[in-house]
Amino acid sequence: QVELVESGGDLVQPGGSLRLSCAASGSIRTRNMAWYRQAPGQTRDEVAQITTLGSDTRYSDSVRGRFTISRDNVKRMVYLQMDNLKPEDTAAYFCNTGRGDWSWGPGTQVTVSL
Repeated sequence: QVELVESGGDLVQPGGSLRLSCAASGSIRTRNMAWYRQAPGQTRDEVAQITTLGSDTRYSDSVRGRFTISRDNVKRMVYLQMDNLKPEDTAAYFCNTGRGDWSWGPGTQVTVSL
């Protein structure tokens, strides 16, 4: 079972940027990977997904044009560049496969506030 560990979350002002990282303990080469987020009292929702070789990406309407997902299969890493952050982006962020079928990591907290 591949373990996932997210990092890079922080407190940031509206309009700011963050780069989240996800480190996998095993190979991610054969799996689409995705970032998800969960705000308090809300469901965990996918915000971005990337195909195995990184050739295709998709984003939720709420983050399209502001977030960019990328991956490095050699380093077994998945990244989420977050620009022009808004208060409504405040949530715990998690990475997983595109199906969400690996064990969930601890997540990383992103708080967007003045």
